[in-house]
Amino acid sequence: MKFWRAAVAALAVVAFSPAPPAGAADAPYDVLVFSKTTGFRHDSIPAGQQLIRDLGAANSFTVTTTEDSARFTTANLAQYETVVFLNTTGDVLNSGQQSAFESYIRGGGGYVGIHAAADTEYDWPFYGELAGTYFASHPAVQQATVRVENRAHQATQHLGPTWVRTDEWYDFRSTVRPTARVLATLDESTYSGGKMGADHPHTWCKTVQSGRSFYTGAGHTQSSYAEAGFRSLVLGGIRYAAGRTKADCRPENGYTTLYNGSTTGWSQSGPGGFTNSDGTLSSSGGLGMLWYNTKEFRAYSLKLDWRLAGDDNSGVVIGFPPGSDPNASLGQGHEIQIDATDSPDRTTGSIYGFQAPDVAARDAALNPPGEWNTFEVLVEGERAQVFLNGTKINDFTNTDPARSLTSGHIGIQNHGTGDDVSFRNIRIKESSGAGPIVGAGGKCADVSGGNSADGTKVQLWSCTGGTNQQWTREGGTWRTLGKCLSVAGSTDGSPVQLAACNGGGAQNWVAHSDGTLRSGGKCLDANGGSTADGTQLIIWTCHGGTNQRWTLP
Repeated sequence: MKFWRAAVAALAVVAFSPAPPAGAADAPYDVLVFSKTTGFRHDSIPAGQQLIRDLGAANSFTVTTTEDSARFTTANLAQYETVVFLNTTGDVLNSGQQSAFESYIRGGGGYVGIHAAADTEYDWPFYGELAGTYFASHPAVQQATVRVENRAHQATQHLGPTWVRTDEWYDFRSTVRPTARVLATLDESTYSGGKMGADHPHTWCKTVQSGRSFYTGAGHTQSSYAEAGFRSLVLGGIRYAAGRTKADCRPENGYTTLYNGSTTGWSQSGPGGFTNSDGTLSSSGGLGMLWYNTKEFRAYSLKLDWRLAGDDNSGVVIGFPPGSDPNASLGQGHEIQIDATDSPDRTTGSIYGFQAPDVAARDAALNPPGEWNTFEVLVEGERAQVFLNGTKINDFTNTDPARSLTSGHIGIQNHGTGDDVSFRNIRIKESSGAGPIVGAGGKCADVSGGNSADGTKVQLWSCTGGTNQQWTREGGTWRTLGKCLSVAGSTDGSPVQLAACNGGGAQNWVAHSDGTLRSGGKCLDANGGSTADGTQLIIWTCHGGTNQRWTLP
């Protein structure tokens, strides 16, 4: 099956053009731009409206601008793929309009927030969850350096590792890192008046049930909307929120960089190689492999960003012993394929020659040539799960006695002349044993009193680092103090407790990409949305609230 081959010839991702087109023509869609204000009104709103009209004219979407909150009805919102909150301020929707918009988002709609969108709807908890956080303060307009943390998202792929520009730089009430994928941060050492410290998120994306959210703190000044880099950022955010480009917007914390510009620790085996420029590895010649020779890995999550120029071939190789022969490595390890045009067991997301991906899930998650994609390879024992742009597309268990996933090196393949592939931001998170399960308010899943007796309450509590807050995953179970996280029932409100591990369904949990942890189809929930110490953990019908979102070790 050939993907977008006809579109490749027309590919024109221009990072710094006045109205950069998407990589391939999107299916037409509709965008609602909402700019109602009941607080401070930005004089840049007309420039922002015109920018989005220009982007729409060049990129297959129609634009409706409004300040009429009466448009927020279920029937009217249904015609739009995404809604842009452009420098809105204050309370802009009544309760009925809020309900319609929340249903729209949870059902699969998109949201883009620009600048003062974070200065909006302070008394509506869902909006705070959707935007990620709220505005707190700002210093004077001045130049600053933006550090681009994720260069795979369509909104930021055109940027370099740093981006120097002038704007009004928002401080926020809280970090978004536990619930969103941070795309860019502010370097407070490059301007005066920042109050968030070393980790100051500035642009991010996230999911809310079936919906998608993108926010940037940029966009205060009129001149922002004439900047090519900012215009590309807004276009990428709109395309993501509208579902026209895919991205892994799950929260990401605790990864160690293997490559982000430096090839220290890497060796080339076989012919050909990779050029290293702008934090990007680009292949040439082959068949060869660039492999990380510093250490072998056992249980881990490996993430990397990749892009094909067209109908090209490459792969990620895992679980092989050290050596200089790429063919031997392929014979002793496993390759996760990238080429989308080969047979099912040799296509993007396959365990090459062993197991095809879920092709329908893969097709729905895959960006075309010219756009970046993100792989996660999650290795636990002889099991390897493959995620593409945050969607699970393969779940493979090795049974070949000549190969093993339990220990080995990782590498990226340069397949041959004419197979042009690029890689960015290769990072890994090794399973380090026990760790906390962190939920709403930054608090931890805690076994009451450190008591290991069956039936002991599992609650929310301030994180102390105690053993009663250290959980390890074993299969589908979560364990501490020699016992398992268990549910005493299957209905809404059933309490979560500690119990002897028995392998039953009440002790099996599935982590979802939206941050929920589910048992029997219901979500681990902090009762009543409370963040007070001692709040009972229960299971409840999944609704996407912050009290159902967890960061796992």
